[in-house]
Formats: sequence, C-alpha cells, structure tokens
Amino acid sequence: MIALEQEKICVIGLGYVGLPVALSFAKKLPTVGFDIRQKRIDELKQGHDDTAEVTTADLTGTKLELTADPARLKDCTFFIVAVPTPIDSNNRPDLGPVIAASKTVGPHLKKGDVVCYESTVYPGVTEDVCGPILEKLSGLKAGKDFFLGYSPERINPGDKEHTFERIVKVTSGDTPESSERVARAYAAVVTAGVHRAQSIKVAEAAKVIENTQRDLNIALMNELALIFDRMGIRTKDVLDAAGTKWNFLRFTPGLVGGHCIGVDPYYLTTKAEELGYLPEVILAGRRINNNVGPFIAQKCVQFLSSGDLPLKAAKVGILGLTFKENVPDLRNSKIPDIVAALKQYGISAMVHEPLGDAEEAKHEYGLTLASLDDYHDLDVLIFAVSHQQYIDQRADLLSRIKPGGVVVDVKSALDPKAIPAGLRYWSL
Repeated sequence: MIALEQEKICVIGLGYVGLPVALSFAKKLPTVGFDIRQKRIDELKQGHDDTAEVTTADLTGTKLELTADPARLKDCTFFIVAVPTPIDSNNRPDLGPVIAASKTVGPHLKKGDVVCYESTVYPGVTEDVCGPILEKLSGLKAGKDFFLGYSPERINPGDKEHTFERIVKVTSGDTPESSERVARAYAAVVTAGVHRAQSIKVAEAAKVIENTQRDLNIALMNELALIFDRMGIRTKDVLDAAGTKWNFLRFTPGLVGGHCIGVDPYYLTTKAEELGYLPEVILAGRRINNNVGPFIAQKCVQFLSSGDLPLKAAKVGILGLTFKENVPDLRNSKIPDIVAALKQYGISAMVHEPLGDAEEAKHEYGLTLASLDDYHDLDVLIFAVSHQQYIDQRADLLSRIKPGGVVVDVKSALDPKAIPAGLRYWSL
C-alpha cells in the first residue's frame, strides 16, 4: 500500500457533491477535478460556482487542478467518482452517468490504483457493473491489479453546517488493504472521522436506506396532513404539540423532490423487485409523496370554486421552483406537478424563481419564469418554496393578493396570525 503522501486524487464530476470533495482533498493532497462540461470548468476557474455550494474565495485560493481533458487522469492514483445517478421516466435507475464515468477512468488505470464511488447506487453496482467496465478498458483485474472502493456521499445542498468535512464518512473496499487505503484517504480530510463498513455492498446499502428512511418519514407526515385537512385542523399545530415529547421525530409535510430523497428509494426497490420481493411500504411512501403536488392544486381549485370566479379566469402565482429553499437546484422539482394539475382545470399558473436558472427551467420543465412585477391582483398565491427572500418580502407579496384571495403556505413558513384581514389562509 502506497503512502498517503504519494496519493494523487482525481475527482470525477464537479457538481453538488464532487466539487466540495475535490476542494477538500486539494488542501491536503495533489488533486485533479475532472468534469466533462468545459463550460463548468471555465466558470470554476473564473471563481463562479452555479451550485452556490462553494465561494469565490474557495475557488481562487485552491490548488485544485480543474480540467475537462481525460488525459490529465493518467498520473492519478486514487479516483473518486461523484456523478449523478438519476431515474428514468419509469422510475427505474439510470446508471448511464456512472457507467460513462467508469469508461472515462478505465483507460487510465494503472496497477495499484483505487477507484472509489460516491454516487448513490443499489448494492452490487460498484463490483458487478462498474468493476467489469474498468477491467475491460484497463486490461487489469479488480481486487488484484487495481482496487474498488465505495464511500457514499452525504452532501446536503445549501447546508453550511453539515459540510463534507463535518459528516462521518462511511468507507469500504474490495480487499482489507483497499478498505484501509480508502479509509485512510478520507480520514485525512474528514475531521468527523470515518466508519469502516464491512463490505462495499454494506456501504452501498447504507447510503440508499438513509434517504429511503427520510422519504418514509415525510410520507407519514404528508398522509397525516391529508387526514388533518379533512378534520379542519392545521398540521403544524398538531406537530408543534406532539413535538414537546422528547422522542417525537421532527419531520414535516411537504413536496419531496431533489436528486436524493425522491430518487434513491427507487434504486432499492428496483433491486428488491429483481430479487423477487415487492417492497410495499417504500413504494407506498413514494406514491404518497408524489401525490402532494396534485393535492395542493386541488386545494387551490376548491378555494376558487367557492367564489363566483370562473377557474380559467383565476390568476395564480407560485413562489419558487427549486426542490428546496435557498438553493438553485432545480432537479426533480415537484412544483411542475402543481402547475400541471392546475392546468387540467384550465388554470395557467405563473412561477417565479430567484435562484434557479431560467434556461434550465425552460429546458427541463417547459416553464417560462415570471417576474414579480406580474404578481398583482392575484386570486391565489402559493408559497411553494420558502426561500429567505420570500420570507423577507412576505408583507409585500401578500399585498399582491386580491381581497378574498387565498394564501397557500406549503411549508407553514408564515404566521397565520400575520396574514392580512380579508385573505384566506391554508397550509399543508
């Protein structure tokens, strides 16, 4: 096993996960950051990160070598693959990016190198899918000539407290020696320490159940919200009361999007189905969470139907398009579900988004972002994403609603007592 100081790191994929990882390693060891997008590399070299995960100072003060040239991989000894693992339109795992990354690394592998995956996958992908690709393209044998590792990413976009260095890192390898080498590398940069998993499959499984558990807990809250709505009581009031008990888990209802919680459970369920087991609880949670957007739209329609205004004439404004507050990430947003459901009733809703990219919104969802200047005389205003900007502007935003209009507060971010007289208020 080579000495730590002899390692040269290469991080493949410089998105929400890979960039913080690469910058952290670059503080300790020679590190190459590789991404197939030349535009992304150029922006990072100029000190701009469109994910808003790192600052200009982080980028201008680093020794990280940024490149889109695969030839720069040949001198590296320790490869970290941090590319997305999305799902397709049928909610099946799309291993395309991780396979493509393996094909990029394979031709540059040398004897003694380690390839460690951080991308979320179902157990078996690293060794059964990626390993053979690396072997074929390198002419080397996994576990003998080069080594495999898996260390699941735990990046939480927009979270400046639980950063890469401050979260315990699960590590694993395909041999005792590679397991120790992977742990040693991460321990050099992760101050919170590492947890050595018994095998690569254990580490893969640990990652995929983290977000599955969270998805199910949120699904429970969403189902409770549906029940409490029928009872005429506010879900947040119930949760505030229940939360006074020491062992009550503080989850809240809401739209479940993004590239993790709304995606990862399908990796586990797909593998379970291949093994002949139909997971009932996990898929039930997914169904509940996927129906929240249409439910919110139906509530809007119920409020509008109680007046004399024709639905097609209703003016509805939605605040936010990103999958969570205070981040620019538009991936797997559930706001389009609200828009689509309203459209079925003949309502064309406007969507405003201050952080996400307008071109991406148009390309991914066919949505043209509106200006807040268009938000006036509204019949319904939906606080869909609780960006701090919206919270700070809440008085002005609420003034844009017609008397008798409706405030839909998806995340219960507003104080019902502060809603102006004459407006109707509803929260999930």
